[in-house]
Amino acid sequence: MTASTAPGPGPSAPSVAPETLLDGTNRGSDVAVMKWLIRTRQADLDHPGFRRWVVPLLCAGLGLPALRNAANGIGAAVPTVLVLIVAFCVPLLWRQQRPVLVFALTSAVSAVALTLDADTGAESARIVALLNVGRSVRPAQLAVCLGIAVAQTTVAVVVRGAEQPNEQFLQTPVLAIVQSALVAAVAAAGLVGRVMNAYIRALHDRAVRLEVERDQRARLAAAAERARVAREMHDILGHTLAVIVGLAGGAAGLTETKPKRGAETLRIIADSGRGALAELRRLLAVIGEERDTEDGSPLAPQPGLADLDPLLERVRGAGPTVTLHTGGALTGLAPGLQLAVYRVVQESLTNTLKHAAPDTTVHVTLTTDDTSVHATVEDAGPARTPHSPAPQGEGRGLVGMRERAALYGGSVTAGPNAQGGWTVDAHFRAATTPPPPHTAPTEKRPA
Repeated sequence: MTASTAPGPGPSAPSVAPETLLDGTNRGSDVAVMKWLIRTRQADLDHPGFRRWVVPLLCAGLGLPALRNAANGIGAAVPTVLVLIVAFCVPLLWRQQRPVLVFALTSAVSAVALTLDADTGAESARIVALLNVGRSVRPAQLAVCLGIAVAQTTVAVVVRGAEQPNEQFLQTPVLAIVQSALVAAVAAAGLVGRVMNAYIRALHDRAVRLEVERDQRARLAAAAERARVAREMHDILGHTLAVIVGLAGGAAGLTETKPKRGAETLRIIADSGRGALAELRRLLAVIGEERDTEDGSPLAPQPGLADLDPLLERVRGAGPTVTLHTGGALTGLAPGLQLAVYRVVQESLTNTLKHAAPDTTVHVTLTTDDTSVHATVEDAGPARTPHSPAPQGEGRGLVGMRERAALYGGSVTAGPNAQGGWTVDAHFRAATTPPPPHTAPTEKRPA
């Protein structure tokens, strides 16, 4: 009979921390035990021959006292004991590949030793073989092997007990029951070990799968946010181009009747075209779906920093106290950059409404200079009470903010503050030229 075993995670398997497998780090003792088991398992995988040879040698070492007794004329002769020890221990070298066959061989050698009334001291090899049977084969095969082991143990106890005086022979049933229970415990230990290994492998596979799914969700969220940004940029560019077309139509007539007015209009067209070209360059890293208005009317511009006051009023209507501090010429920024800053502030305030107490205080600070724009949204907490749970979202807000900042060569950091609330800190490049290629996330897609 052969048994198939499911291999554990090999050296090439993805590495998962024990904290991930145990779903948290608050169980320090469990994590320590798991780390020790992982190190032991890895050492066993790195040196497969060590355990294979050490166990048979240990069983053979247990037979040394029997060899010494045989040399002193006690029990069977030395050659007989030596042959039996070798017959017990050598099959253990193949105990993992052929567990049932090795158990059968060691059981046969044990029966021969009992027939010859030879005490070898190496009968622990039969217990080792039974342990590997419990770790490897199906429950039905394990039950058959366990029955054989219990019967053989009982017979050996009875046979050896018959040679004892009557008062000791009366203890034979108790001894047989105890030894049979120990044999059954060994088989159960092998079975439990197999179940635990299977469970750990399942936990490992699940943790790896969850990490892969988490990364996939992050990539999908980033792609969706890029598509959203691209659609909004499309609206801005559409509005700009509509303005250019209208101005160009008027400039054609003004060049004849009012040359100076026509020249001024052409300069406006040139400035608008340069702004649109800069926005188009920023869209090289963003791929999204185009969107047209249903009625074919020109596309309206997306909100900018001039629309922050209505946004803050809506937030104040929900309960929080919101203050706005500005510095620099914010309204002179490019429309796309204004939209990015506006969306970051909007998403930060939305998160405040979701997770902070309704009576919290929020400070919004916007500053700009010749090279950068700095936006900070800070609430003073506290968090929502347990009886007033926050709405559950998809967790894409921070991803979207980072994507918008990366489009303009910036970054976003978010985390708790000393006041018990939350702070979002965003930086954008204010230069009119597009950011270097490495600052904008890129994504290759098939044509």
